[in-house]
Amino acid sequence: MAGNEQMIIELDKKRMHATAQKDVAALKNLLCKGLVYTHSSARQDTKQSLIEAMESGSTVYTSMEPSEVKAQDLGNAVVLTGVAAISVTSNGKPNAFRVRFTDVYENQNGTWRMVTWQSTKIPD
Repeated sequence: MAGNEQMIIELDKKRMHATAQKDVAALKNLLCKGLVYTHSSARQDTKQSLIEAMESGSTVYTSMEPSEVKAQDLGNAVVLTGVAAISVTSNGKPNAFRVRFTDVYENQNGTWRMVTWQSTKIPD
């Protein structure tokens, strides 16, 4: 199963694009049911709470642009590390910042899904 690095980097770009486009249907397929999503503020979301926040408008991502992404293929999982420039409006307050992230995808019966996201803000 080795050699999935570039495919998962591209899949994660699609996930970030789907997030910024509020494409909930795509996200429902890309995110694992047991997702643990840890924001740079240390707030945690599940798949359900992340999507609900997007649908309600309490969290509105306007862009997510990855850079410096590296992948480690572990067979049934791929770990991504990199930087992302994020623009988001949270509870009516716009914010733009950069983060370093770790992101893990797992092959679940032939479908790759994101199982965890952890990000840390990069100081200005």
